[in-house]
This record gives sequence, C-alpha cells and structure tokens, in this order.
Amino acid sequence: MARLRDFYKQQVISQLKSKFDYKNVMQVPKLEKIVINVGVGEAKDNSKAINSVLEDLATITGQRPVVCCAKKSVANFKVREGMKIGAKVTLRGDKMYEFLDRLFNLALPRVRDFRGINPKSFDGKGNYNMGIKEQLIFPEIEYDKIDKIRGMDVSITTTANTDDEARELLKLMGAPFAK
Repeated sequence: MARLRDFYKQQVISQLKSKFDYKNVMQVPKLEKIVINVGVGEAKDNSKAINSVLEDLATITGQRPVVCCAKKSVANFKVREGMKIGAKVTLRGDKMYEFLDRLFNLALPRVRDFRGINPKSFDGKGNYNMGIKEQLIFPEIEYDKIDKIRGMDVSITTTANTDDEARELLKLMGAPFAK
C-alpha cells in the first residue's frame, strides 16, 4: 500500500473529522483522481513529438497515457479535426497516492526558486489545478534523453465540498503551499 494512503487513513482522517466536525467518516474529503495533461502544439508539424511526450508521461506516472485528438478544425492554428495534439493520464488508487507523494516531496522542491504552490488555485468545488513548467523536475526523467522541455497540467480532484476543506486536506497530506 502507498505510504501517503496509510498516512491519510491513520492521521489525516481524524484531524479533518475533528476540525470540520464531521459526524461520519464517510463525510471526510478524500482524493478521487489526479489527471496529468500535456498539450503538444508542435505535433501538427512534427509527428514524433507526441511519441516523446507519451514516453515521458509513462515514465513519470508508471501508467500508459492516452492520446488526445482535436475535436474541431481551427484554421488559425493549422489544426484539423482528429489530429493528435496532446496526451493525458488519469491516476487512481495507489498510483495516485505514490505520484502525489513524489510530486510534493521530490519533484516540487527541485524547482528553482521554489517558494510553494499557489493556495488560491482551487476551482470553487474543492479541486486543485497547477501547472508545471518542465518535466525535468521529476527524477525519473533523464536530461540527455529529452528532445524538448515541455510543461504539464496537474489536476487533483477531491470529494471535498468547499475549497477550505480541500486546502486543509492537501495541506495535511504535505502540499507545500506558499505563505
């Protein structure tokens, strides 16, 4: 079982239950899923770019990514319907907890001039979104084997009803929020 999941069950649940006065353990917010998304704009010109993104995402998450295709044709962007323009991975269960543990404790502290993640990036329904500027912050990625530095979006979906509940959940799980 994942280390962060054990920590959640042993300590976080009881702390959240006492802070927000939940009557039942099932009311306590928990993580539902994490979605990592990478947009590959240059895939319209270079078809091999999508393959390197798929490889990087698979290395980072330990799970095979899904290729995302364009839903509409946009002439200004030179994109036709059905073109491969991105990749995403949805993590649940132990892989989700292991990824979050590595993100908070290994990857984010490797960012240059890191002062914490933005505590205001919640969507109003208890979900957190953040952007990562380069995939090199993950220790699994080898600097010599990448062709281009690419960013990614990380969406953390929780069962919390409010942003305050979700903020407290992530803070107790080790999220390095900025002061």
